[in-house]
Amino acid sequence: MTSLPRRHTLTRLGATAAGLLLPAAPLLAQPTATPPSLDVPYVPTPQEVVERMLQMAKVGKNDVLFDLGCGDGRIVVTAAKAHGARGTGIDLDPERIGEARKNAEQAGVTKQVNFKVADLFETDVSPATVVTLYLLPNVNTRLRPQLWKQLKVGSRVVSHAFDMGPEWPPEKTESVEGRTIYYWTIKEAHKRAAAKA
Repeated sequence: MTSLPRRHTLTRLGATAAGLLLPAAPLLAQPTATPPSLDVPYVPTPQEVVERMLQMAKVGKNDVLFDLGCGDGRIVVTAAKAHGARGTGIDLDPERIGEARKNAEQAGVTKQVNFKVADLFETDVSPATVVTLYLLPNVNTRLRPQLWKQLKVGSRVVSHAFDMGPEWPPEKTESVEGRTIYYWTIKEAHKRAAAKA
């Protein structure tokens, strides 16, 4: 599951000359450097870390996993293939979602997984029993109230590299290949805090 080179989006251009609208033509297509506005750069999680994240969350066949900022889909695909879980990956970058879908197809798990181009802050994560993240500290802290509000008590959250700030200390941390993994569960106190916010 290697990353693909960044692609250029082709735009079809029209022109108006002497009051006539000229049709858009392939010869007028120009490369643009306008990728979606991303809060987090794409950096794949090493497979050893993926596997340990899923082990920490005790992902199994009855779980529904959401990976927010899913990149090439490796966490969702591994959860489905190795643990029998169902999963959804969310990412703003259509290129990454296309890659994730191809990886799911190659792994034979397309019936268990789904990938969407979407803003994670506008995504309903309430169906999830497990949420995985490899975002940035400021994104995690912005996301925390949404997780508290939407996830059911007992749902698990696992983050690669970054915690959720002092307001939500992790219940467990582990190091794999020099990388830190953080683990939390949703509790009644979190639901009450979210309701007051």
